[in-house]
Amino acid sequence: MPRDEGRPSLPPHPTLDRYYADQTGQREFLDSMFEATAPHYGRLDGLVSFGSGPYYRRNALRRAGLKPGMVSLDVATGTGLVAQAARALLGPSGRVTGLDRNAGMLAEARRTLGRGFVQGMAERLPFRGDHFDFLSMGYALRHVADLGVAFRQCLRVLKPGGRIMILEITPPRSAVSRYVFRAYFEKVLPRVIRLSTGSAEAELLLRYYWDTIAHCVPADAILESLRSSGFVDVKHRARGGLLSEYIGSKAF
Repeated sequence: MPRDEGRPSLPPHPTLDRYYADQTGQREFLDSMFEATAPHYGRLDGLVSFGSGPYYRRNALRRAGLKPGMVSLDVATGTGLVAQAARALLGPSGRVTGLDRNAGMLAEARRTLGRGFVQGMAERLPFRGDHFDFLSMGYALRHVADLGVAFRQCLRVLKPGGRIMILEITPPRSAVSRYVFRAYFEKVLPRVIRLSTGSAEAELLLRYYWDTIAHCVPADAILESLRSSGFVDVKHRARGGLLSEYIGSKAF
C-alpha cells in the first residue's frame, strides 16, 4: 500500500487480533472472507437493513448530489449494491464504475449487473486524475488500511467541484441501544445467517463487522482526515442514530 512520506498513518480501527495479527494478515483475512461470502451478500444486506437498503442508498446518493448524466465511481463496491442505486439515478446519459479488490465480490456484481466493474483498491485507484463527478463508498471505510491515503486518492480522481459520499454504520450513543445493537450483530444475525446459508464465513463476517464498527475511529477523526486530505465543505449527517453520511467536495 502506498504511503505519503511525512504523513501519519490513520487506520480506521486498531489491529483486531481476534482475527489477524498485522496488516498483511488483515488483507488475507478480508480477501478470504469476502470471497467466501460474496454469494450471500444480498441476503446479508437484507437482514442487516431490514430490507430498507435499496431505498436508503438511493436517497443518500440523491442527498449527496448525484444527478443524471454524471460520471461516478463506487469504491469498494462489493457486489454492486451502491452502484446499482447510482445507476437508477444517473439514467442513460450517466455512467457508474464499481471498483473492488475482491474477485469474488466483482464476479457477483458482474453476474447481476453486467459490465462496469474494475478490480483495484481504494489506496491505489487505477484512474487518471480529475475524471469523476462523484465518488461513493458504502460501508467499506472500516476495511481500508489508511484513511488519509484512501481519501487523497479519492480527491485525485475527482474533477474540481466533484463530490464524495461515504456511508458508514455508527454505534448508538445510548448504552441500552448499543447493547441491543451489539447483541443483534454478535448473536442474532450470525445464527440466522448460518441457518439460512450454511456458511460459517458469513457468520464470522457479521461478528467481524460489529468489532470494526465498535472500534472504528470517531466521526470527528474521519472529518478531520477528509479535510487534511484536501476536501472542502465537509459534513457529517447522522440518520436514525446508526447511519452516518460523510459528504465533501473537491475545490474548484
